[in-house]
Amino acid sequence: MAELKNGDKEAFSLLFKKYYRDLVLFGGTLLPDRSLCEDIVQNIFTQLWEDRNTLNIGTSLKSYLLRSVQNACIDEIRHSQSVREYEKYMNTYGNYGSMNTGDYILYSDLHDNLENALNKLPKECKLVFVMSRLNGMKYKEIAQQLEVSERTVEVRIGKAIGLLKLYLKDFLPLILALLYT
Repeated sequence: MAELKNGDKEAFSLLFKKYYRDLVLFGGTLLPDRSLCEDIVQNIFTQLWEDRNTLNIGTSLKSYLLRSVQNACIDEIRHSQSVREYEKYMNTYGNYGSMNTGDYILYSDLHDNLENALNKLPKECKLVFVMSRLNGMKYKEIAQQLEVSERTVEVRIGKAIGLLKLYLKDFLPLILALLYT
């Protein structure tokens, strides 16, 4: 370590040759991607070289390197999970960031008009429509919550759909285009 702290490149090279293979194999117990493990170990050695003057290792160098590999692999696992969660979110809720300006304006205009049309609905029709179509509730659940029959829920949703078709008739081609793209 003393030679390494003095900037001895041969000492660094010896350490690299001595520990590299074992560290990559250890990383492989945590991550299945060998090339990723190699990158992690190389980054750790790069950091070791860059921090050689200020580095103060309280344990053995091998323990320090193993712990560094373990922490880097755990960070990579967490990062991969975050990426998967983000991809799942984007697949579920759409990637509006990729819309071109024209599509965004049409979507925004449709959204505003849908809000206005919903606000024109009779109160009880709007309530059951929102509960069913926007909140994903089943007719039976809505009927129980509102203490009405399922048939009443069906009638109110039918009325809401009929009125929305009337209020949004100018947007029907756009709605169909959005549904089939």
